[in-house]
This record gives sequence, C-alpha cells and structure tokens, in this order.
Amino acid sequence: MDGQTERPARDGEDGATRRRLPPAERRQQIVDEAVRFFAEVGLEGKTRELARRLGVTQSLIFNYFATKDELIDAVYEKVYIGRLSPAWPERLTDRSVPLRDRLLAFYSEYSALIFEREWMRIFMFSGLAGASLNRRYLEHLGDVILLPLLAETEALAQTDAPPKMEDVWNLHGGIVYIGIRQHIYRMPKPAKPQEEIARAIDKYLLYFGIDSEN
Repeated sequence: MDGQTERPARDGEDGATRRRLPPAERRQQIVDEAVRFFAEVGLEGKTRELARRLGVTQSLIFNYFATKDELIDAVYEKVYIGRLSPAWPERLTDRSVPLRDRLLAFYSEYSALIFEREWMRIFMFSGLAGASLNRRYLEHLGDVILLPLLAETEALAQTDAPPKMEDVWNLHGGIVYIGIRQHIYRMPKPAKPQEEIARAIDKYLLYFGIDSEN
C-alpha cells in the first residue's frame, strides 16, 4: 500500500527462530509466503505476523525489503506481472490466425493463470485498500493486451459504430468475473469455464459483425 513505512523489530524481539538459507532462496521464500499471507488477511496484514509464519525474525524480512511497500511490490511482480507472457501481444496481433482463435488461446491461458484464490483475493484487497497495485496492473494490461486487441477489433469490425476501449474492457471483465464468482463470492464455478469464455468471445465478435473465420 502507498506510504507503508512499517519498520522492523530488533532481532529476537518476536522470538522467531531462523534456519539459514542462501539469500536468493530466502528472498523467494519470503515473497511466496507473503503472497499466501496477503491473500488471506489483506494488505493490512503485519510483517510481524508474516515473520511468525515464516519462522524468522521480523528484522530478517527487512534485510531483504527496506519497507513493507517494497515487499508488496515484490508480491505484485510475482502475482501480476510475472503471469503476463511477453509472447501474448505478438500472438494477439498475428493476423494470419482468425481473431476468434487468438482470443480463445489468450483467454484460455490467461484464465488458467488468474483463476486462483491468491490472485483474486490480492486483487480484491488491493482495490478495497486503494493501493496502487490494481491501477498499475490494469494500466499495464491495457497497454500491452487490451489496446492491441482493440486495434485488431477495429480492423475487422463491420458496424457503423467503431469499437471502443470500454467494449474490450467489458469482454475482459466478463471473463475475469468467472474467477471472481468462485474465489470472492464463493459461488460454484461454471461446469465448463472454457465454454463460458468461448460464449463471451462469440458474443463480442458478433456485436461487431466479425466472422469467426476472420
């Protein structure tokens, strides 16, 4: 969260015991547990409690991350940016492949990565807390995925009214909602999520008069 300046306790203050690990392995361990921790309790969770779960001192965490903000940034990189494949923009704009096939391939892969409890709950907690994680992620997603998708839709649309960015966000949001329904609202997920994704894509293409073979 913006402005987090939580500082470490002194070694031994929290009574934690420590097992020595190589620095890179220890840092990864902290980030992995922080993902699980913040997904469970929200971004207001205290690093003292995170340290207790890790079995280390709070000060050890701050040896790797100067502030809680830095730790949350590392969580952001792992949960959000680390799941966006650098190959997706090129594949989404490959006009040798029908747009429907490109969309199906992208959202099948994307949904497999984000339809997870940790991703959904951290995203929810970040939004509720007014943290910058959501804004940064959605801006990045818009630039590298949704703007190219809008251009591809514009190139094929057969309607008088041109596609707008809001139309692309509506498609994207409708698909993401499948995961929200399961992990946030605790409602049963569709029996066949991929069929729901295909239905949303077909509805989107039909709205703009785009043939599924184009």
